[in-house]
Amino acid sequence: MTPHEAVRVLGGVARWNEIECLVTRPQLDAALATGEITRLRRGVYALGDIREARAQATRVGGTVSHLSAAIEHGWKVKHPPEKPTITVWRNRSRPEGDLEVHWQDLTVTEVRLGLTRPAATVIACARAYPYDVALCVADSALRERAVTTEELVKAAERSPRTGRAKAIRVAQGANGKAANPFESCARAIAADVASLAVEPQVWIDGVGRVDLCDCILGIVVECESFAFHSDAPSLARDVRRYTSCARRGLVVVRFTWDEVMFDPDYCRQALQDVVDLRLQQAVRRTW
Repeated sequence: MTPHEAVRVLGGVARWNEIECLVTRPQLDAALATGEITRLRRGVYALGDIREARAQATRVGGTVSHLSAAIEHGWKVKHPPEKPTITVWRNRSRPEGDLEVHWQDLTVTEVRLGLTRPAATVIACARAYPYDVALCVADSALRERAVTTEELVKAAERSPRTGRAKAIRVAQGANGKAANPFESCARAIAADVASLAVEPQVWIDGVGRVDLCDCILGIVVECESFAFHSDAPSLARDVRRYTSCARRGLVVVRFTWDEVMFDPDYCRQALQDVVDLRLQQAVRRTW
């Protein structure tokens, strides 16, 4: 696995202790030299050249915002932006260049040093992008303690009418317990499954902590990455966990990173099938 691939799978931003089992230090240094990845700060790396977004925003008199701002804040995202994401004043014509441009009259309380502040960044993403993309940003912001749920809800309620309902849904649904964008996206998929209500990082006695769980229906959702489950000890640990779940009457649904990120319809239908079966079995028990 290359440093670019490792950081991409980990959400576009990764600490050295997250990728050191996947790449070597010389590989990382080479990727930094070519600009494939950028050092945000000591021990933290991001995809692409953060300076490019800054330079483009300065060139057009805009502000680094949305996913580019999220990356610069050091937050993990579903997929890093393919182009610098920039916000300009509403009366401006579209600037030249290969940019993702948004129009909004940002206030001084929403911008600092050419970058949208944390709450403004989350709400901008919530208004502009699909639920799963925005939920990844919001979960990461909460996980990094850059914002609080109360701040997000208030900012969403104050946001412009267009996209306000989307922003409120993201603010209310975000949860800093989610470990990474993989889990955030799986939870976003689960949110569209009738009668399913999962919580992230649930502790189950005799099993341990699981990625997602509906404790009423007894459904566990595990987000499986080959990169972190490819050795014999990991396999043995997983087998023991799944057997422990089965002994407690829990149904375990396992999804790969590719399935969650690129085939959400399959994941959604699989979860719905499991929920429907559990309801037919009249499973009602607190685990």
